[in-house]
Amino acid sequence: MRVVAGRLRGRTIEAPPGRTLRPTADRVRESIFNILVHGGLGAGGGSPLIGARVLDVFAGTGAMGIEALSRGAAHATFIERDAQALAALRANLRALGEAANATVLGADALLPPRAVEKVSIAFLDPPYREGLGPQALTALARAGWFAKDAIATVEVAAREGFAAPEGFEILDERRYGAARVVIVRAKAAAL
Repeated sequence: MRVVAGRLRGRTIEAPPGRTLRPTADRVRESIFNILVHGGLGAGGGSPLIGARVLDVFAGTGAMGIEALSRGAAHATFIERDAQALAALRANLRALGEAANATVLGADALLPPRAVEKVSIAFLDPPYREGLGPQALTALARAGWFAKDAIATVEVAAREGFAAPEGFEILDERRYGAARVVIVRAKAAAL
């Protein structure tokens, strides 16, 4: 797996051995970032990534947050609970020279710690077919993670149901083979 674009373009992102992780495919990651950069979702229709604080939830290897850093995000916070994934994530940040621009939290996305700073973009890649995306959005909102108008991308299985939880509106949905990406916006800042 490699960083798709930005200043880290082409650099390798390592995954732990085994089949416990399902990293977002390069093609899907590239499509998500194309929507963010060129979809008019930022202030004045520009890219919302430049200088943003982002959150990568169910982070695994950290590919989404690392891609955001590569493309101009100022800081990425990663939430992951699996010990092997956390070790790989920390190793990736060190190898790419991004540890100073990142915070790694060993935590459950459904019981997240209280936010220290709000984020304007979040990436959620929960296990498929467990309905965890809406639950995690709600838990993160309650913990104060989202700024007003924050954008979140949620990757689910192509045929998995998804309903935006209270406080969020669906902006877009795209299908990529076995995956579907739902883009939502927080209607108000989380308390």
